[in-house]
Amino acid sequence: MSEAKTRTPGAEGPLAGVRVIELAGIGPGPFAAMLLADLGADVVRVDRPGGPGLGIDPASDVTHRNKRSVVVDLKAPDGPARVLDLAERADVLIEGYRPGVAERLGVGPTPCHARNPRLVYGRMTGWGQQGPLAQRAGHDIGYIALTGTLGMIGSPDEPPAVPANLLGDYAGGSLYLVVGVLAALHHVRASGTGQVVDAAIVDGTAHLSSMIHGMLAAGAWQDRRGANLLDGGCPFYGTYETADGRYMAVGALEPRFYAEFMELLGIPGQAPARDDTARWPELRAAVAARFRSRTRDAWTAVFEDSDACTVPVLSLREAPHHPHLAARGTFTDHGGITQPAPAPRFSATPTAVRTGPALPGADAEAVARDWDLPPASLPNPAVHNPQ
Repeated sequence: MSEAKTRTPGAEGPLAGVRVIELAGIGPGPFAAMLLADLGADVVRVDRPGGPGLGIDPASDVTHRNKRSVVVDLKAPDGPARVLDLAERADVLIEGYRPGVAERLGVGPTPCHARNPRLVYGRMTGWGQQGPLAQRAGHDIGYIALTGTLGMIGSPDEPPAVPANLLGDYAGGSLYLVVGVLAALHHVRASGTGQVVDAAIVDGTAHLSSMIHGMLAAGAWQDRRGANLLDGGCPFYGTYETADGRYMAVGALEPRFYAEFMELLGIPGQAPARDDTARWPELRAAVAARFRSRTRDAWTAVFEDSDACTVPVLSLREAPHHPHLAARGTFTDHGGITQPAPAPRFSATPTAVRTGPALPGADAEAVARDWDLPPASLPNPAVHNPQ
């Protein structure tokens, strides 16, 4: 067993000492639990027999790093009792079932709070716990579509562009669940009372668009794609193809940054004024033609030491090698996997990738010991062994 595997969970980070139960799911729930684990919490993932069935090797799923895993069959007669035993000793429980499923399984908020009134019970769903769509299946793309945010993204003459599942699942879902959990933990320490956190992706994603709604109300935003300052409608805030079929990203919004951008691009005085929106298409064409004259790397060198707010668009494999990200350690290698390092950073309680992805059921004995449970309370099935 590696040194990292034998270190005390939660020994690093500002959430050291906080115990979290994650009822296994996919997407935003695991990512939220990973963030808590990265911050130092002792996260125990309760996996189901057979796993989630996504066909992903558990040894490569970095959203399960810094966690430990036990396997519990919640449909078995003694399954709910095993989870309630954990809940009695936990500070936080996270689940991502459809509304009512946790209750039917016997691990909903009522029995959990009966055992532990201080528990923060975090619920991660797409549609929320109430509303006409609460019982409907869904995925990130549907949640962001109904909130109006998907319709903002992309070119006006093409279908809306799909931003992977970053905007809904993780920004509007996971991060809001974590904010809610941390706020509820603060309330527990002040009042001694736990509560339920209802984190719905539709709520969080809508909340992310608050500034845009303010601009819309003020008449400073048009309710259509590609017509605004920050949605690609502005010719000095967008992406441009280079001679080698790659792209540069331009964000030269302020006048002084724009002036430097135009000077380095090589067409100052040869393009329409930046504030003449009627001539933005003409300005865009001039900028696009200039970018197509050189490769991405050549333009990167031109803008590298400037305040023109112009940078190359990198791929996932390229990003870790960028000099700035490499100098900051934005990405890290652990167990042979290059992955984003924990964020944000703390001056007094630094975080780290302490362990690789938790393998289903591998930590039953250690969790029983550390959480003061009877050794037989958590089964220890044969576990996945990548060797």
